[in-house]
Amino acid sequence: MSNELTNIDKSKSSIAETIIKDGITDLIKPMVKEIFLFDTFIAGTTYVDAEVINSLKPGDALILQREQDNKFDDRAVLVLDSSKRKAGYIPEKDNAIFSRLMDAGKLLTAKINNIEKKGDFSKIKIDIYLTDF
Repeated sequence: MSNELTNIDKSKSSIAETIIKDGITDLIKPMVKEIFLFDTFIAGTTYVDAEVINSLKPGDALILQREQDNKFDDRAVLVLDSSKRKAGYIPEKDNAIFSRLMDAGKLLTAKINNIEKKGDFSKIKIDIYLTDF
């Protein structure tokens, strides 16, 4: 057996061409699955910047993040827009399991399902997903 490196004939290997041209990240991608868990709404939207709320639309992806120092709810889960601006919270009545999953290192995300405008108030319905790798 030889300890020499073998040159790859680029004209005969589409895998080699892809790696050379685009890099390995276009060839190998992690298997990611979003598992639907629950539907709810964003709580506390009247207490956040109206610009953030007015910029949201159905289909938008949202970031869920634990808030450790919340004096009203020790299981608080923040809802952030894609620019990491605060949009509100998962309602306290719904956040027990989600906070436990997040504390255990699970990645949860959300997507806007529907927005109902009622005067100055917006009821933003969301779907919550567990991202499984």
